[in-house]
Amino acid sequence: MQILEQVQDLPKAGNIKAQWVSLWTGPAVGAVLLLALLAFPGFWPPMSPSWNAQQVAGFYADHTAWIRFSQVTFNLCGILILPFFMVIVTQMKRMQQSGVFAYCYLTAVVSGATIFALSNILFLVAAFRPDRNPELIMLLNDLAWIVFVAPVGMVVSQFVLLAVAVYFDDGPDPVFPRWVGHYSLATGIAMIPAAGAAVFHSGPLAWDGVLAFWLRNGAFAIFVVVMFFVLRRAVIRQAVDEGVTA
Repeated sequence: MQILEQVQDLPKAGNIKAQWVSLWTGPAVGAVLLLALLAFPGFWPPMSPSWNAQQVAGFYADHTAWIRFSQVTFNLCGILILPFFMVIVTQMKRMQQSGVFAYCYLTAVVSGATIFALSNILFLVAAFRPDRNPELIMLLNDLAWIVFVAPVGMVVSQFVLLAVAVYFDDGPDPVFPRWVGHYSLATGIAMIPAAGAAVFHSGPLAWDGVLAFWLRNGAFAIFVVVMFFVLRRAVIRQAVDEGVTA
């Protein structure tokens, strides 16, 4: 009987171990992405949408190597943040009445990662031939920035779905505390102004603006940090509940 119980516990232990490994990819991949973020001169400060074609072409000509290094790193490693978000999906599936929200959340996360990868490619294409017609470089730069900042529908959905799942998890022992739902909803609202990056050339809603760039990306980064500790606690509690702490 003892051997049988140990065999039956193997899938549970494997699930916990997989979640634990996936959770810790968050800080590791986050460090690499931070390096890529710091390496891209166009973020410090963000390039202005009001630059003319000559200014944009000059930027790509002057910083070609750093742009390529940064965006190739994003392209290679950006998708590796997905295992971290899959821990959220796994925990959402443990919630009462939240299975459908977990699958919708998964779709939103994958959609956001795809759009992010597309923006990396557009930056790289703009830097591929820095001696081409400045008007074409400006067009590619506009595409890259707008694709990077403006498409927030799937990101907003991601945070709203998590919040709704938390609210539906109204059992005696919820997976996430109630405040996670409030925080996720607030983060989703903080994403909304970035949609203006496809319309405005200046001000807080332009792609270099306080709301569209700094609030959007800052709120997202802080959310990942906060959720790391929330998920760590949830996975440990799941392991204790299932008796696979060893």
